[in-house]
Amino acid sequence: MKKVVAGTLAVLTVAASVFAAPKKGQVRYLNFKPEVASVYQELAAAYEKETGVKVIVETAANNSYESTLTSKMATKQAPTLFQINGPRGYANWKNYCADLSGTDLYKHLSDKSLCVTAGNKVYGIPYVVEGYGIIYNSKITDAYFALSSKATKYKSMDEVKNFAALKEVADDMQKNAAVLGIKGVFASTSLKAGEDWRWQTHLANVPVYYEFKNNKIDLASDATKKIKFQYEKEFKNIFDLYLNDSVIPAKNVGVKTVDNSMAEFALEECAMVQNGNWAWGQIAGVTGNKVKAENVKYLPIYTGVAGEEGQGLCIGTENFYCINKKASKEDQKATADFIYWLYSSKTGKNYVTNKLGFIAPFDTFDDNEKPTDPLAKEIIKWMSKPGITSVAWNFTLFPSQTFKDNFGASLLRYAQGSKSWADVKASVVKDWANESDM
Repeated sequence: MKKVVAGTLAVLTVAASVFAAPKKGQVRYLNFKPEVASVYQELAAAYEKETGVKVIVETAANNSYESTLTSKMATKQAPTLFQINGPRGYANWKNYCADLSGTDLYKHLSDKSLCVTAGNKVYGIPYVVEGYGIIYNSKITDAYFALSSKATKYKSMDEVKNFAALKEVADDMQKNAAVLGIKGVFASTSLKAGEDWRWQTHLANVPVYYEFKNNKIDLASDATKKIKFQYEKEFKNIFDLYLNDSVIPAKNVGVKTVDNSMAEFALEECAMVQNGNWAWGQIAGVTGNKVKAENVKYLPIYTGVAGEEGQGLCIGTENFYCINKKASKEDQKATADFIYWLYSSKTGKNYVTNKLGFIAPFDTFDDNEKPTDPLAKEIIKWMSKPGITSVAWNFTLFPSQTFKDNFGASLLRYAQGSKSWADVKASVVKDWANESDM
């Protein structure tokens, strides 16, 4: 009998080893931002408590992420979860980036065009987004559409879906500025040195996006080192509209700042201003602010490109999750499970919205789990519109700050009448190539 029992136990022991629960794996995350390191440590503890899976968070010092990542990847403690800043980042780290197209997180991404891709595979998933476009005050635009003297056929901003419609409405609003109680349709175009980033970077992103997209340029390749400025006429369309239908004469733009523009909008001296979702704090914080949150809306930056009726806001990020394909299969799965938990569980979503302060680009969030400021809500709404494609942030591919500063200086000279548009175009093409070779 003892031999039978011993034999049975031996068989059971072997069976137990064969059918043991699969190894859970662990997560090792290299965090980019020191200011949220403590939040990620809390998150790691919460996740381990809920799932039993270990999450190790390490944080790179300011401005040292790339060098820290390089060092860590050469060790046995290489991160299973890391981040890249877009196509250029992918070009540097493609040998470590696993295909994420089969992950649950990717399946719930609201706008899949925002991913870092190569071929049919997904190598970077955006985990927080920001956006910009034309902010407008619906109180003023509604007042315009109610005017008996208006000369356009449009009845609401919902009908403004391309540049032709935007220009027609803006030009007619400018003619009715006094009746509407505004100084102009658009806030000042701030072209003071250092205050011109809305034009030499954010606005310039739109024509560059279309040039790369329509020519099927590989954003991780050297093909981005030259541009034709193919959509310069479309850039000029919207830039001229900003200058002409403005609260100030174009010759005065050289002394205006972003704060000036946002104050003009907040005080209802104008109906529209180009800026990002981060601007709500500026608007609400202006002494004497008249703009109510419920009247703050977004319109895409229409320029006249064919098919722009399907264009959304300029939405993007420099923060993309990547999973290390050189990690064990167990660790890769554990990492994919962790980031999905972060954006799908009640605990994770609370951290994302309320402690990290992210606009999350996933459809897993209920209305009461999303940011409450009006511009963030507009970003989320536009990302979720069927048939609408966001304009990706290709300005991360701009060759240098010198290029952007030169572009801004050219735009100022053009606005003031001392530089032709043909010369602006020539400068952009030349400076892009020169700076790309530096």
